[in-house]
Amino acid sequence: MAYTFPFAAIVGQDEMKLAILMAAVDPSMGGVLVLGDRGTGKSTAVRALAALLPPMKVVTGCPYGCDPGQPGRCCDTCRSALQEGKTLKTHTQAVPVIDLPLGATEDRVVGALDLERALSQGIKAFEPGLLARANRGFLYIDEVNLLEDHLVDLLIDVAASGENVVEREGLSVRHPARFVLVGSGNPEEGELRPQLLDRFGLSVEVKTPADLASRVEVVRRREEFERDPAAFCAHWDKPAEKIRKKVQAARKRLHDTAVPDSARQRASELCMALGTDGLRGDMTLMRAARASAALQGDPEVTDAHLRQVAPAALRHRLRRHVLDDTGSTARVERALAELLPR
Repeated sequence: MAYTFPFAAIVGQDEMKLAILMAAVDPSMGGVLVLGDRGTGKSTAVRALAALLPPMKVVTGCPYGCDPGQPGRCCDTCRSALQEGKTLKTHTQAVPVIDLPLGATEDRVVGALDLERALSQGIKAFEPGLLARANRGFLYIDEVNLLEDHLVDLLIDVAASGENVVEREGLSVRHPARFVLVGSGNPEEGELRPQLLDRFGLSVEVKTPADLASRVEVVRRREEFERDPAAFCAHWDKPAEKIRKKVQAARKRLHDTAVPDSARQRASELCMALGTDGLRGDMTLMRAARASAALQGDPEVTDAHLRQVAPAALRHRLRRHVLDDTGSTARVERALAELLPR
């Protein structure tokens, strides 16, 4: 059995952990980009996410894991069966967290002709790719800033439409591909294209711990995990279960969490002050603030929630200012101090 380092055992990196939890509560935010130094737990946190998510109901035998409760988001086969009044067999399974390797071919990502069936049976059949497996789950790209341009273009299209369209080798396939995009990387190795950067709802920065106690604790926990993964995971079962229940409760109360008009106004004022392009920043900021409120069990969004999530929601949406070389995080915090003082 393969063990994953528990999410609850990650030392520090509070902004990263909060962003990942908010994405689990409200996938409509658009995903999470985690940038920072090597060896700071970026991949560890993302891969630990799967254990925090409640299982989902899927149609048995469907390669896309369709939800029978949402016919409008099902594949053509499942939708037709539901429209005809058929009862589809279902089962529950873990929410998928799929890795997209940097060296993956386009066929591996989008799917292609099933050569085995074509050669043995003479049938043109579609072999689903990683996007099909990631439907209703999470698609994780490590070193996302090094991803090849043709795959970046493909991901931008699919992330915008929620569908993967394959037209090749005599195949014409369209299937649902709604996923939360999670990327990590080291900004020193290259920048993301603006079009892909804009598709991430939240962008968080992680840094190597600067205090001695945290560094020692990180090393100690990692050594314990590698020495006996089963015992280490068992030790963290209760904290992990607490986080799991917190995410489940937040999901249930999310749509009952009130968003006052005053909060919307302050969010838009903040975006205007920072000069963010378009309205995606306004919408993401409000969704993130609502998810934060739901996680904390608060009945409505307040200035405190906006202050908490604004850096992650807005820092990657700022234009470079030729007369201001201040970092984007500092610019957001400065605007917060002026518009939303504590």
